[in-house]
Amino acid sequence: MDSRSWYDHARSFQSLRTRHMTILTKQWQLAPALTAELQAGYQKQHLHPVIAQVLFNRGVSADQAAAFLVAQDFRHVNPYRLSGMSEAVYRLRRAIKRAEPIAVYGDFDADGVTATALMVSFLRVLKADVIPYIPHRVDEGYGLNTPALLKLADEGVKLVVTVDCGIRSVQEVAAAADYGLDVIITDHHSVSADGLIPDRAVAVVNPQKDDDPLLKGLSGVGVAFMLARALLVDALLRNGQSPQAQKRYTDLLESLLDLVAIGTVADIMPLNNVLNRALVKRGLARMNRAPRLGLAVLMDEAGLKPGTVNAGSISFVIGPRINAAGRLDSAMLACELLLETDATRARVLAQELSKLNDKRQRLTREAQARISQRIQEQGLAENTLIFVQDDEVQPGIVGLVAGRLVEEHYRPTVVVEHGEHESRASCRSIAQFHITRALDANADLLVRHGGHAMAAGFTVLNDNLPHLRQALLDYAQRELADVALQPILNIDAELSMRQLTMDLADELTILEPTGHANPPPTFVTRRLGIREARTVGQDSAHLRLKVSAQGEPPIDAIGFGLGHWLPQLPPLIDLAYQLEVNVYQDRRNLQLRILDLMPSS
Repeated sequence: MDSRSWYDHARSFQSLRTRHMTILTKQWQLAPALTAELQAGYQKQHLHPVIAQVLFNRGVSADQAAAFLVAQDFRHVNPYRLSGMSEAVYRLRRAIKRAEPIAVYGDFDADGVTATALMVSFLRVLKADVIPYIPHRVDEGYGLNTPALLKLADEGVKLVVTVDCGIRSVQEVAAAADYGLDVIITDHHSVSADGLIPDRAVAVVNPQKDDDPLLKGLSGVGVAFMLARALLVDALLRNGQSPQAQKRYTDLLESLLDLVAIGTVADIMPLNNVLNRALVKRGLARMNRAPRLGLAVLMDEAGLKPGTVNAGSISFVIGPRINAAGRLDSAMLACELLLETDATRARVLAQELSKLNDKRQRLTREAQARISQRIQEQGLAENTLIFVQDDEVQPGIVGLVAGRLVEEHYRPTVVVEHGEHESRASCRSIAQFHITRALDANADLLVRHGGHAMAAGFTVLNDNLPHLRQALLDYAQRELADVALQPILNIDAELSMRQLTMDLADELTILEPTGHANPPPTFVTRRLGIREARTVGQDSAHLRLKVSAQGEPPIDAIGFGLGHWLPQLPPLIDLAYQLEVNVYQDRRNLQLRILDLMPSS
């Protein structure tokens, strides 16, 4: 594959995603143009006017621009700014010194898996007696569970360190403490509405309970990395700070950054956060230069070459493969791969993850089609929130299906996997609706729940399902009463065809890594003529165009999932797009990736 290989994966992903989607009209919101006075401030930083506009739209001032764009150093952020860190370091240092068996207890998504692998590999370097433990999604469910904790204690474990989970596990931690098992919580999920945290834990490290905007953006693996940094800072202070020791510790931290980048991007953490930007940039550099063995084999199996990996590669290639293990089998497969030191065994594990990912795509496609038909037949999309139950959906893909349905209908969506006595559900939401707050408001109907603003999960007794459904529908009706339920396409600037150059495309790469809260820049160009038009891809799902303005050479454009436009294309169109460089057989060509289009007025 060439340097845009992740892009081919994204195109395939988009094809699967749009095959059963209804077409929603988007509301275009063009950002106001910079005033001359504001533009002058960015010019002093020697920034291209388009880059200046994009930064302003992201809330990055001229004074902040340099730090935002070049962010690569995380060392100025003291890990002890996180409350509970001192207690966590003290207990871990004691466990290592006394050779006490330690278990790292993680979550089964890519963030949890990378956090588990990071903490285990790090503690092993420190000569700790440590094992990984990730619960099975179907048999045990999300988060800490008492039987697992007690079983670990019976096997001799004296200390459990959670990563990416545990902040709401008050009863489970209390049961462990009563059994003589110490627990350190490291997590980044929301604290419960009542503010209760596991007070029987020996330490609780979670940026969500602190008032630090920079640290609140961390992923689960980011918090785990901060704990590793704190342990090394402690070691340096205790054992001397010779240049040799500092280099040894720096090299150890660098070796963990590939995992931090994967978990941060895959868990959709904000990339306008300068700390996350620094961690992901350094992590991507590590992945492109010297990835750990298991990751290198996984990249090779997926067709990614070192030197070509970016945030998109994580989102569309690496993250889904790691996630596939926990969705359809055991997440320990992915964790084992990231910890593997034998090349032959790593290849077997990487191939297994690829097979699971293929199966995950097929099952998601089938479930989306089946549930979409039910939503249409029952008129469920007429509600402000979609609440649907399916007895066939695989537990590991419920969240994926819910996400696809949100894209299809632009409604907060709850997909329930029905069980014998109690049911589990995954929820996905829209920007205007905080789904975890909705669950918090109805916590009395739930066995357990947790999540973020845009994604959550819960367990509910079957007897409470009808009451919960109505309560969530009523809550959504109140919260979204004055909201236009229409997807919004934010556009950074209006550009002329003449401005679309290879130089501009190269300039835009300074904004990388792009992703959540720092999306790739989106532009609009109006009154474009169509030189060529055809559909491509399976089921003719995608639209390929050559477009031009008067007196300007044509530019290629591709719109994934927009093939339905072909028979109704007007003579002149307005295009909303991202400017890209398409590399094929070592040739670089400008390309517009169409996000939406409309007839020119």
